[in-house]
Amino acid sequence: KRFLLRLDAELYEVLEKWAADELRSVNAQIEYILKEAARKAGRWKSRPRPTPSDRFVASAEDTELEARPGLAEDGSE
Repeated sequence: KRFLLRLDAELYEVLEKWAADELRSVNAQIEYILKEAARKAGRWKSRPRPTPSDRFVASAEDTELEARPGLAEDGSE
């Protein structure tokens, strides 16, 4: 859902830097922070479907390739 959100300029700068540090857009960062706050407060009971902004947040172990015998690291034989 789209809506207008007015923020203090200094807060926006903080969010902008934080988002860049985590490789997210400012919008995705705000959504992430709000979801985490709702979960911690017990107001977000179930895990919702991943949003497009959630897809781009992966830990290193999620992105590691599984070694398979006979294949080079780039997947060629």
